[in-house]
Order: sequence, then structure tokens, then C-alpha cells
Amino acid sequence: MREWTREEKYRYLKDPQELLELYGKISKSAYRQTYHIQAVTGLMNDPNGFVWYENQWHLFYQWCPWGAVHGLKHWYHIVSKDLVTWKNLGVCLLPDQNDGYDNKGVYSGSAMPIGDKMYLYYTGNHRDADWTRKAYTCLARLGRGGWPEKYPLPLFGSNPDYTEHQRDPKIICLPGSDRYYMIIGAQTKDKRGCALIYSSEDLQHGWTFAGELKVPGFENFGDMWECPSIERLGGRDVLLFCPQHLTIPGRGGSQNHNGYILGNMDWETLTFKPDGQFHVLDFGFDSYAAACANNLQEPDKAILIAWMGVPDLSYPTDEEDWSGCLTLPRELTVRKRRLIQQPLPELKKLRDERLSTQADEQGVFALPKGAEIEVEVRPGPFSLSLFTKADGSGGLTISCDEAQKEITVDRGRMETRFNISEGEERKRPLEEGLYHLRIFIDSSSVEIFVNDGEAVFTSRVFPTAEEHFCHVEGDAFVRMWTMKRAVKEEFLI
Repeated sequence: MREWTREEKYRYLKDPQELLELYGKISKSAYRQTYHIQAVTGLMNDPNGFVWYENQWHLFYQWCPWGAVHGLKHWYHIVSKDLVTWKNLGVCLLPDQNDGYDNKGVYSGSAMPIGDKMYLYYTGNHRDADWTRKAYTCLARLGRGGWPEKYPLPLFGSNPDYTEHQRDPKIICLPGSDRYYMIIGAQTKDKRGCALIYSSEDLQHGWTFAGELKVPGFENFGDMWECPSIERLGGRDVLLFCPQHLTIPGRGGSQNHNGYILGNMDWETLTFKPDGQFHVLDFGFDSYAAACANNLQEPDKAILIAWMGVPDLSYPTDEEDWSGCLTLPRELTVRKRRLIQQPLPELKKLRDERLSTQADEQGVFALPKGAEIEVEVRPGPFSLSLFTKADGSGGLTISCDEAQKEITVDRGRMETRFNISEGEERKRPLEEGLYHLRIFIDSSSVEIFVNDGEAVFTSRVFPTAEEHFCHVEGDAFVRMWTMKRAVKEEFLI
């Protein structure tokens, strides 16, 4: 594994041509995705600023151009008319090259359109000469010309009553209210995760600290909360956040999680009253920093997209100087006391050729590089192994214990194993057993939607040239389609 110096990680990008050779090398990788958003070079992580503006969807993501390293972060900008096919617009927010408030990184945040302008809220990562960190909540304005104008001063600095870990502002506009709120992930001085609330009557000015978000029963839940958000769905409030550095039953050795709590938010007292426990948002191995579109005008649902990765972990493409992609956008609704995640209906437009799933005598059929697979599972023993060898051995296995009504995803039999200390198996109870799977595979990922969104398993996978087969055991009806390319692969900085 390459060791990066501080100077290499925090090198400023002065000319796009500096990345041309790196792009040429990366574009030859066998693991470049065909219909998932991925970085043009280097590392991508959190999705930012997800919003509808000027008749199209805008999405930004954290981008470190030099390689698979969490160094100097930028916001890279992409747009879509339908949340299926995407167009790269290039880098939008760059760190200040002098001693500005974001001199060591434009960190995560959100966006809000008002009139013909879009406002971008982000964490400015500042480092002094002695490398002391200071966090600032900064603002930029994006006009119709597409180029941002940074405000000369931050909206506010870090709160001195908390540690320097204060980041990821999510702007919230309540229907019928004349106030805006901003929720920020933070850490108390005794190392407990929390969220801070700021408020203002003006998007651009007058932001004041309103207080710490109170969540009864979750006062000691991880040592840092990242990417917090409060969404209103079907008459319920949902607190989405990423608690760090704690273990959760059924999550193996994983220390960083993305999840949610259903409840009711009282904005007068800044209290989120939970109606139940913390639920994992995605039961797979690689999903974090989920973000919901900020101005969706439909009260019963939200649209979510997440980073297909986890902090503090490495991936096989790190050796190729790139890492990271985003999940497919998902439609969120509330059913009973859980969030339901389903693929957007528009994703069916990516279906190309219907392929045969007629298995040989060993129950094996070939897999293309990118595909959508739909499986209707009938009662009885069942397992489906993706990315197997030609004889059906190995692969990532999805199986169901009918007696226990529990689904298991195990990627431990693939040739390329990674992040083994996190555990190679994930489980999820199913109230009604397993009856349906909708699976999206790409060159280096798999997203498994169970029982019409009852559960989702998202994972990175890196199959070898021999691991492009599928093995089915049990009574099931399988359909499969190849997928069209959704993001044009081009060198655009």
C-alpha cells in the first residue's frame, strides 16, 4: 500500500493537464463502472448538494484528484434530467490556495435553491501553520452561468464548547416556516457523538447557534456523528446520521455505520423524540454518508443516494490510484416502523438486452459485466451465488434460512478478499421470508433490494476474469438484462 506524504495529499490542483496521465491509466481499469457515478480520477466519497434546480438534478461529490487518499477535497459537479443518465460538469468548489477558511479542503455539505440562485453550504477545513484544525461553515452562490462565487467570510466558525470535529451542514427549510435551520455533525469534548442546530431567517446572513439536538436514549451512541439530516416522510420525521466508532450487533467488526431513527422532531425544544431503535440504513458492507435530495416536493417520499464506501477502509483499486463510487438513487418511503428503499422506476430505462438465464446441468449461467437481475423466489431452500467460476464455485452468495426467516449475504468465497476484519457476512431477519430480489451488478459493485425494499445490501466486489457466472439452487424464476452506460466517461476537470 502506498504511503502518502502530507505534501502529496494536500497538493493544490493548478492545471487539469496534471491529471491527464493519471486519467489515462485509471480509464483502463477492469473495475471502472458502467452505470454508477464515479470519480474521473483519484478518490470520491460523500455525495453533497443534492437538489433540483433549473429543471435538472444537481449533485456534487467529495473529490481528491491525486489518488485513493483522503487528502485535499474538492466538490465535483454532475447533473441529470432523470436521475439515471448523468453528465459531468467538472470541479465546482476548490480549496483556497492561500490561508483561506477552506485552505485544506472543501468538505461535505448541502444546497438550497432560491429564485435563480443555488446556495452551497459546506465545511471549510482550515489548517494553521502548526496544522491545528479549525472548521468553518462556508457559503457559495451558484448562478446560471454555472461558476460559483464564494462568500468572503464564513457564516460561522466552530463552536468552542465542542471539539474541532464539526462538519457536514444540512440546510433545512420547514414548510410554512419563516426560518431556516442547519444541522451539523459534531463531537462533545468528552468524545460523544451529537448534532448541532443553527437557525436564521435569511439563507445568506444571521446564522446563530440554537443548541444541541437532544435525542433521548442516544446520548452515548458513538464518538462522532457525521452527515446528519432530518427528513419528513409520510407524517413521520426521520433522523439520518452516521455514528462512528461503535459496534452494532450483526455488523461484524464495522465501526462506522449509516442509519436512522424514526420519531418526531420538536423544533421549538430541538428535541427528536425516537419512536423505536436505531436501524441500519443498508445491510451490506459498503454504504455511508447517505444524502437526500433537498427540495423534493412530495411529502410521502424522499430520494436518497450514498457513498459506496466506508471511512478508514481500503479497496483493491487503491493500487490503481482511484477509489469510490455512488449508489444508485433510491426512493424512500415509510412502511410500518421502517424505511423502505426501492430503485427508482426510471432505472428501467437502463435495461438493454434481455439475456437467457437458462442454467446448465450444474445450475450455472453466464453474467455480463453490468446487469439487472430480478428473482421471484418460491418456498423452499434457496441460494443465489453471483460472480462464481464456471463450475459454480466461489462467489458472493445470497441465501435464505426459511425456518429462521433470515437472509444472509456472504462475499467471503470470492478470489479478491478485502477488509476482512470488518466481517465477510451480513444478515437481516425477514418478517415474511424471502420472496423477491432485484439485483444491480456493475463492474465492481452489487446492490441487492430484498422483498420490494424491505432491506438493501450494497457492496463493492472485484471479480477476477474467471468470476463471471451465476449459480442458482432452489425454486426460483430469474430474469436478467444487460445495462446501458449511464455516465459518459470523459476527461473533464
